[in-house]
Amino acid sequence: MGDRSTILIFLDDEPAPIARLVSPVNFELDTRKLVDGRHSLKIVSKDPTGKEGLRIIPFEVRNGPAIDVEGIKENAVVDGVLPLMINAYGKGDSKNFMITGSETPQSIPSWVWILIIGFGGWALYYLVTYINIIKQ
Repeated sequence: MGDRSTILIFLDDEPAPIARLVSPVNFELDTRKLVDGRHSLKIVSKDPTGKEGLRIIPFEVRNGPAIDVEGIKENAVVDGVLPLMINAYGKGDSKNFMITGSETPQSIPSWVWILIIGFGGWALYYLVTYINIIKQ
């Protein structure tokens, strides 16, 4: 098995590697120990001659409860009083599924109202023309 490459794994901008391994390797990153948010995994490989390779992999951790907000979008320009609906729910674990709070109630979209009004208008028009035909 001759010379093999050394792999250093860094998390975010930490100066010390979280692992120093010899390739090939299987590595498990436990994201439960990380705070939710954006992170980056920096992998540095050194071959036996001393040449280095670098790969940076950005990723986002979301272990905590999911948060849904209705009534405001990211980077929105707003004024006045905003009615917000906020729901936070956890995923549970692999053995138990949490039904309570796992769905976020949402208001009826405007396109549904447009369809209902359009259908009602068409039905009213059809009814009026049908009554006029019967009267004749």
